[in-house]
Amino acid sequence: MNAESTASHIALLRQAVIDGQAGAAAAATRQALDAGLPPRRLVDEALIPAMDEAGRLFECGEFFVPELLVAARALKASQALLTPLLAGSERASAGRVAIGTVKGDMHDIGKNLVVALLQGGGFEVIDLGADVPPERFVAAVADAGADIVGLSALLTTTMLQMKSTVQALEQAGVRGAVKVIVGGAPVTQRFADEIGADGFADNAAAAVALARRLMGRPA
Repeated sequence: MNAESTASHIALLRQAVIDGQAGAAAAATRQALDAGLPPRRLVDEALIPAMDEAGRLFECGEFFVPELLVAARALKASQALLTPLLAGSERASAGRVAIGTVKGDMHDIGKNLVVALLQGGGFEVIDLGADVPPERFVAAVADAGADIVGLSALLTTTMLQMKSTVQALEQAGVRGAVKVIVGGAPVTQRFADEIGADGFADNAAAAVALARRLMGRPA
């Protein structure tokens, strides 16, 4: 395949994800694979840049939550085709992130956006869901080898569960093996500092940039 054709396939897939067109993203993925493009190249040159761009557009106010959600849906449509082909890939992920909404809090839209952008950014994500007790975050580090723990809360009444989770990591003796990042509507940098978190992000794109920095990668 010549360079122009390759670039065309990659651009088509990237734009389908940015536009949130799940059907078009799946079709573009199939076409690129049929044309002989390696699955990893589609991830590196189409999916990751697409979700980075979606995050940038969100940060500058051109995208809102619905646009990010449909971009994430398009991403997953492509990933469904690529993931089985990537099994056994020797290329290391950007890092392993265990993320969840803390105990007592059932809100997960913000967390889901972060998950989508992390996956789009090349991270391996352990999505623990909502209403997650501290011991499940501890297990994600001790048993699953998470490099980063992401804690989300939407309610002021559940923010203290973030502190409890940090304390649980310390008591389990795994705090030194993991970075902790926090976010959510009521959460602030000051609160993150008070509970001993390693970082705070106020939106999904910022969370991915923070995770990359903590893993020693370009944001």
